[in-house]
Amino acid sequence: MIDIPELSLVALVGISGSGKSTFAGTHFKPTQVLSSDYFRGLVADDENDQSASGDAFEVLHYVAGKRLAAGRLTVVDATNLLPHARAGLVKVAREHDVLPVAIVLDVPEALAWERTESRPDRTFGRQVISRMHRDLRRSLGSLAREGFRKVHVLRGPDEIAAAEIRYEKLFNDKRELTGPFDIVGDVHGCRVELVALLGKLGYEVVLDEAGHAVNAVHPHGRTAVFVGDLVDRGPDAPGVLRLVMGMVAAGTALCVPGNHEQKLARKLNGRNVQLTHGLPETLEQLAREPDEFTAEVKTFIEGLVSHYVLDDGKLVVAHAGLKEAYQGRASGRVRSFALYGETTGETDEYGLPVRYPWARDYRGSAAVVYGHTPTPKPEWINNTICLDTGCVFGGELTALRWPSRELVAVPAAKEYYAPVRPLVAATRPDDGLDLTDVTGRRHLDYGYGRTTVAAENAAAALEVMSRFALDPATLVWLPPTMAPCTTSTLDDYLEHPSSAFADLRAAGVDRVVCEEKHMGSRAVVRVSRTGAGDAIWTRTGRPFFGPELDEPLLARVRAAATPLFAELATDWLLVDAELLPWSAKAGGLIRERYAGIGAAGRHALPAALGVLDRVAARGLDVAALRDRIQLRTAEIDGYTAAYRAYVKPTDGLAGVTLAPFALLAGAGASYTRKDHGWHLAQADRLVAADPEFFTPTRRMVVDLGDPAAESAATEWWLTLTGAGGEGMVVKPYGGLAVTEGKGRLVQPGVKCRGREYLRIIYGPEYTRPEQLAGLRRRNLGRKRNLALREHGLGLAALDRLAEGAPVWRVHELVFAILAAESEPVDPRL
Repeated sequence: MIDIPELSLVALVGISGSGKSTFAGTHFKPTQVLSSDYFRGLVADDENDQSASGDAFEVLHYVAGKRLAAGRLTVVDATNLLPHARAGLVKVAREHDVLPVAIVLDVPEALAWERTESRPDRTFGRQVISRMHRDLRRSLGSLAREGFRKVHVLRGPDEIAAAEIRYEKLFNDKRELTGPFDIVGDVHGCRVELVALLGKLGYEVVLDEAGHAVNAVHPHGRTAVFVGDLVDRGPDAPGVLRLVMGMVAAGTALCVPGNHEQKLARKLNGRNVQLTHGLPETLEQLAREPDEFTAEVKTFIEGLVSHYVLDDGKLVVAHAGLKEAYQGRASGRVRSFALYGETTGETDEYGLPVRYPWARDYRGSAAVVYGHTPTPKPEWINNTICLDTGCVFGGELTALRWPSRELVAVPAAKEYYAPVRPLVAATRPDDGLDLTDVTGRRHLDYGYGRTTVAAENAAAALEVMSRFALDPATLVWLPPTMAPCTTSTLDDYLEHPSSAFADLRAAGVDRVVCEEKHMGSRAVVRVSRTGAGDAIWTRTGRPFFGPELDEPLLARVRAAATPLFAELATDWLLVDAELLPWSAKAGGLIRERYAGIGAAGRHALPAALGVLDRVAARGLDVAALRDRIQLRTAEIDGYTAAYRAYVKPTDGLAGVTLAPFALLAGAGASYTRKDHGWHLAQADRLVAADPEFFTPTRRMVVDLGDPAAESAATEWWLTLTGAGGEGMVVKPYGGLAVTEGKGRLVQPGVKCRGREYLRIIYGPEYTRPEQLAGLRRRNLGRKRNLALREHGLGLAALDRLAEGAPVWRVHELVFAILAAESEPVDPRL
């Protein structure tokens, strides 16, 4: 059995004719194998052109590097008999912090020559095979010294044929452990505070016969994770070690090493280290313990892994933090960063190294939790957080509950050790975006799915964002596009409630709310207790009217929302709404696109009818033509009535109303998992607070599968649209984040628009049978996929906002929604 890490660079080593290519083809995917012969063919059109080997290996190393950077196992099929050739592979592996592995295929020289002779593309003589065989013999003893972490030697064709590959996970790969976790900051020998913190977290501490704390168990199966620096400076390093070692042994905790454990282990191994920064205190305390305990401590520390990747890759724990490129990797460089971080090479006024602020540049999707650098209070910076709150210096011992991200702390009983440098709060970086966060072709994994933002769509979004949109710090959500229901087959109808009900029933939804669809302009409103940062924006992120109207509008929303601030324990609210009438914001569009058509028809068609009447009076048969013009006149009248229903006089804010239908988020909370009954109840409270400014959203709740309920909702829709209403939106009653049985999101709402309203969209004559027949062939697939993608991106943005994620992590999703809007989709849908 050959054990190799799941992520590694595997070098096959063997003479020509040893069966390397056959072995590679048997045990690895074709895409995993990089053959030197193939790359010689790429650069020289001849796989046997040895003069091209230099260029071929240069390209091979480049491709190997790209695969390793992406986290993909890579196998190099070449003879790899000379030290310089192997050194290049070890170098590539080290550059990408993966383990190099050698698999040696050692076959008798005679067998290799027999196989080589049978290949017409091999024209060299026996002496070449003999030289290769000598090189192989010299290589066998040096592979480990050259840097190969694992060396497997298969001797003879039988061993080669019987070999099996078994993949092993790296020690730091604990993605299968999903918690929940309690991540504990630097303890530094503060045993009393550690026991108190574990108790506050709900753990039951287990004592041995001597009264020592040797384990702690959580009744709900939570797991503690220690970020290292258990020892030094504090009063009871052995007590902390005994408890943590017991928890790790019992499976109730994980632990990564800190730089103080690393230094202690070196001292226990007889190495010459400086007795500073609290190490003398730890050695003195250990001297009072049995030798067996000290030996256990040394073994425990030496077995600790530099960092852990947990919870399906969502969480990384390392003592000093870890850059994204190092997560899940294994090398001396990775371990050094995890233990010490990076320094600038400078020292501060206290003589301590100045650490490079890697967290400011962090853009990884995994949350990184660490310690090492004491700070008065933990603060999230770019999805990273430092939990060292200086307990040993008289501060606090802090833990982070995961995945809830709740901080729990206990105060130190006293200052046990005077800090060399005063504790200084971490400085939050500028929350502004970097262009590299949003430009070019980008792949986003946002929790509800994955998407690719094309470079050209990103460029279009950047044009809108840079010229017209609000500050990214304010622009935390954009409304997703909405797909219509499946095209109806009923006579005279393109959209009908029966289709909307069938769509959601097919998605596994059993209860829906039918909401009146307001014909206005979509508006997202942010209001706060103090008015700081308040804004109202369009579905493309632009300010709505301008400061002269936006500010008094926001003041009315703020006043109506005042009771909600206290009840929801938030300082601000994000409201999804529709601003009415349509003409208040879209007056220019109505005049330019719709009114001109209506006016032309109303003036030209009656005149044409008059001419035809005079022609008919002279005895000419123009009845068929007159009928067509008469039909066209009726269609134009219907078209004009359709858009005029949404044109109302306004003067400033006089005549303007706002129809709220969902509360999206507040401070530290996303409300997307509340059902629509809750959302509409909050909207009704805003209406009740200011009925002159707010417009209610009429609705019906329908149990799908109940014919009477569906029939009543259909009659309601017919009445609504018959009176000039646009139609309705049918939403899963359960809320915005409803998913199917397979975990996929359901459409947050399907729109079902009225027969007369659709004249605005499809033209005055769309109800003619031949026109409807063509429109019934419309393809809704792209629109539905776009709606779901934008919806998922929006939900993820609100989730990140609630988590307190940095603005770039929220805004990259909002930006992706805006970029998706430039995709070619029929705008009439």
